[in-house]
Amino acid sequence: MSDATLHATHQNPDDFAVQIADQIESFLVAVTEVAKGDEPESAVPFLLLEVSQLLLAGGRLGAHEDIVPDERYEPDSGPEPDVDGLRENLARLLEPVDVYSEVFDPYEPRKAPVPARISDDLADVITDLRHGMAHYRAGRTTEALWWWQFSYFSNWGSTASATLRALQSVVAHVRLNQPLEELDGLDTDQGMGDDTLEFEAGKVMAQEIARPLGLRPAQ
Repeated sequence: MSDATLHATHQNPDDFAVQIADQIESFLVAVTEVAKGDEPESAVPFLLLEVSQLLLAGGRLGAHEDIVPDERYEPDSGPEPDVDGLRENLARLLEPVDVYSEVFDPYEPRKAPVPARISDDLADVITDLRHGMAHYRAGRTTEALWWWQFSYFSNWGSTASATLRALQSVVAHVRLNQPLEELDGLDTDQGMGDDTLEFEAGKVMAQEIARPLGLRPAQ
């Protein structure tokens, strides 16, 4: 199934596979466009919307019965497209708020937050989704759905959920005119213990990040 036939008229728009593929394709196209940086003023709100819509597709996959692939072994879908350029562009675009703290598993008690990056998360999610899309475009619909469902549970679902929480928090801080604690050099190769969490760095006021990120602080 080529790009030209991805949305062919003979496909039933009410079909579960078509709807999921449409939502995933929309996300892939939208985030790729955001990463180009042509409209940095709308990046965060747009990403918030796109990740929210993607998680609707994920929720539908999660609620669906287990999808069993047609073949015992996954067919080779070819080389994975490089996402480093997209990751780097997103990192530059989101630089003031790219790093955030995450609790990896809310059901594991006493786990300390760990640092993560929105740019890394989005690139990771896109890698999973593109892998399934390669199967879908090749006509292996069941294989694509199996992969999207499996990777939703094992990786991209939790990653996208954490990203959504971070993006929503940025929007909330700005709209409610609440200051953000600066992460002062914190990176994803560091732990995030109690000492680290006691940030002594200066605060980044919501007004300072609102304009470049396309957000409007409360008056």
